[in-house]
Amino acid sequence: MKNKIHKTNAARRLDELGISYELIPYEVDEENLSAVHVAQTLGQNIDQVYKTLVLRGDKTGFFVCVIPGGAELDMKAAARASGNKSCEMLHVKELVPVTGYMRGGCSPLGMKKHFPTYLHEDCILWDFIYVSAGLRGLQIKLNPNDLLRAAQASAVQLC
Repeated sequence: MKNKIHKTNAARRLDELGISYELIPYEVDEENLSAVHVAQTLGQNIDQVYKTLVLRGDKTGFFVCVIPGGAELDMKAAARASGNKSCEMLHVKELVPVTGYMRGGCSPLGMKKHFPTYLHEDCILWDFIYVSAGLRGLQIKLNPNDLLRAAQASAVQLC
């Protein structure tokens, strides 16, 4: 018998907007929460499995960057895109209080509060990408243009 997949805030946000998506469960490894591991577990290209990073800018406060799982965020590019001079990654202890999501399950959709969101511009090269559904062990597969719309995000150079 298949386990029922519970709707997350991220999935409910997509439902509200009438955006089509697929919830994709995967086996979680608590020792390895990386996007690379998620991509390998799903048998997907790492360039299509995106990770959600939450940052704090020196001028604008919190903002979100969504980048390919195998890439490194260019902090200067993130600061520039978000209208900041500098920025830093949010400390893992602050993640749940600020976003409502835990490390390894942070979605760019359905956070406690909407923050300015930026997707790496290469996302539009794909028919679909994966982002966290807001729980460890659950990804959302959707069209990147739909994610841009749902997250009210901008596509910018981040890596």
